[in-house]
Amino acid sequence: MTGAFLGLLRRDLRLSLRQGGDVGLVIGFFVLAVLLFPFGVGPEPELLGRIAAGIIWVAALLAAVLSLDRLFAADHADGGLDLIALSAMPLELAVLAKAAAHWLTTGLPLTLISPLLAVLVDLDAAAIPVLMLGLLLGTPALSLFGAIAAALTLGARRPGVLVSLLVLPLYLPPLIFGAGAVEATLTADGGRAHLLLLGALTLAALPLAPLATAAALRQALD
Repeated sequence: MTGAFLGLLRRDLRLSLRQGGDVGLVIGFFVLAVLLFPFGVGPEPELLGRIAAGIIWVAALLAAVLSLDRLFAADHADGGLDLIALSAMPLELAVLAKAAAHWLTTGLPLTLISPLLAVLVDLDAAAIPVLMLGLLLGTPALSLFGAIAAALTLGARRPGVLVSLLVLPLYLPPLIFGAGAVEATLTADGGRAHLLLLGALTLAALPLAPLATAAALRQALD
């Protein structure tokens, strides 16, 4: 099973990197969304520094939504999803592989470029490691929750809109805990509790989200 899991993961990574457009779109949207905030709220460093964590987290979760509707759509269109469902590998494991590939091409790049954007929106340098750690812990949950929404809207006429409506409420806990960790760090309370909650959320999503996604996919394939 490990070989099949890694093979599907490598396949999805190769397809994402070969096309390149989805990855570039996600990163470009993330950067532009963060850079537009100073024009809307004003360039005052004190104000920007106070809301910087929320800006970056909101931009990250919106960027993650962009590619969710295509998480299973290509495989569904060419029949590959039927082959995956009929293979010896459990469908839940295949979902986990595809969610991991989505995170590696969206969540991880967003986490890596977040320090640069944090500087641009005047986030305190002491809070940047907490911001990165929060994104590292929380963005896998975004991919896992997003897989559920993508499976539920598979075959819909306008999947992008439906995915957004379904997944944004699920993204509220990572947003609250991630931004809260930075805020607690800046107020000297410490962001450890928020980071632990983020980690617990991702750990809970690891077994539960593939089960829910696989059930939705079986329903879509029937």
